[in-house]
Amino acid sequence: MKFLYKILLWTIIIMAAAFGFSGYFFVNYVFETALNREIEQAMSDSNILQFAFETAALNIPTKYDVLQDIAVEQIGSKLESGGQGTGRLLRLSDEGKKMLYASEGFPEDAVLIQQVEENTRAYQVVQQGEHYYIQTGIMVNVMDRHLYLETMEDVTEVFAERAMGFSVYRKVTLAMLAGCAVVMYIICFWLTKPIRLLAGATRKMSEGDYSYRAQVVSSDELGALTTDFNRMANVLEDTIGELQEEIRAREDFIAAFAHELKTPLTAIIGYADLLRSRKLDEEKHFLSSNYIYTEGKRLENMSFRLLDIIVTKREQVEGQPIAAESLFQYLQDMFDGNTEQQIDIMFEPATVHGEVNLIKSVLLNLVDNACKASAKGGIVEIDGACREEGYLFQVRDYGVGIPEEELKKVTEAFYMVDKSRSRSKNGAGLGLALCVEILRLHNCALHIDSRVGEGTCISFSLPWKECMDPANHS
Repeated sequence: MKFLYKILLWTIIIMAAAFGFSGYFFVNYVFETALNREIEQAMSDSNILQFAFETAALNIPTKYDVLQDIAVEQIGSKLESGGQGTGRLLRLSDEGKKMLYASEGFPEDAVLIQQVEENTRAYQVVQQGEHYYIQTGIMVNVMDRHLYLETMEDVTEVFAERAMGFSVYRKVTLAMLAGCAVVMYIICFWLTKPIRLLAGATRKMSEGDYSYRAQVVSSDELGALTTDFNRMANVLEDTIGELQEEIRAREDFIAAFAHELKTPLTAIIGYADLLRSRKLDEEKHFLSSNYIYTEGKRLENMSFRLLDIIVTKREQVEGQPIAAESLFQYLQDMFDGNTEQQIDIMFEPATVHGEVNLIKSVLLNLVDNACKASAKGGIVEIDGACREEGYLFQVRDYGVGIPEEELKKVTEAFYMVDKSRSRSKNGAGLGLALCVEILRLHNCALHIDSRVGEGTCISFSLPWKECMDPANHS
């Protein structure tokens, strides 16, 4: 059952119970009041009849000192005829509670008369067929006799009014419930509108429409819930977008990796087959072997860098103080006489903080890329300087440069601006991706400034350790 109908149903049940109980007590209260009034009237009439009986008995001429039964019957007959048209019945009984006179239709039971004693009165409500009566009983003392006077007053109208009251109240209650049901349906429909909108938004999102948002139609708790839902949907949409982008990047990574493996493997297999199947002269044998060695080294280099990326994504770096001079000396030793480019190194002495092997790997990759991008005899500048935020490393070349639209992609794994040139120099497109991951572990990032035909400058700043004063690093 829908929440709307649950609210409506329980509201109607509660209202029906409230109307039912209140109506029952109200009608009964009116009935009890009317019945008590009739009882008081019946008791008052009984007193009047007692007085009238005693007066009539004293006025009857008799030669006896005791009131005779025949006289009692005569008085009873006169009292009954005097009350014609009032619907009143009476009965007279002697000391032994034996009936002396009774109106026609007076019941024969003697239950009430057994409760009547001297100076006491009794009454009861009795039903005969479809009529209701108030039966009263009183003792009459006259001429040395103790007689019993009983009366019956018709109060059927009071009970009929109660039945009519219940009937009218039931109809009024049903009409009120019907009207209230319509009003409550409108109210419940309005109150549950935010819930329906949320349910619709949930269905839309479950069907894949993550951009759908629920409309905020109130400023109460349900409105706040809708706002929170929309905020959650925004986060969910962003997260799904990031996951989809990550999946796309992984697919691109796998495709690029498979392609990068295919190229050197094809060369290795081809030249190996040539060496195996033919007898070559010394020069061709050397060239074929050299191709196999070169492509194998490229595979090895690509594997090591890929492994480094995986490791840096999973581990935390444990830094230690490093003399900046040792890093630049390492680069000088690595490239001095081993490259066709001119390496110029300038730096300010300082102590930096990081994992020495990883920082060396970053600098080695950056200088290697700069050499590959430069022409033969080109200049590659390596600088180090103290800055307020940290120690700044810069590697600058004056080579081919990187197009502006490629700058955001060069740090992706296997991405190469010039694939043919990179492969010819054993490049795999993993160097900058590795640098990004290493620097992320050191709480810093690469900054690339490049212009096509003018060259590229790549820099990063290693933050000062918190316990060290930047002014005292040199």
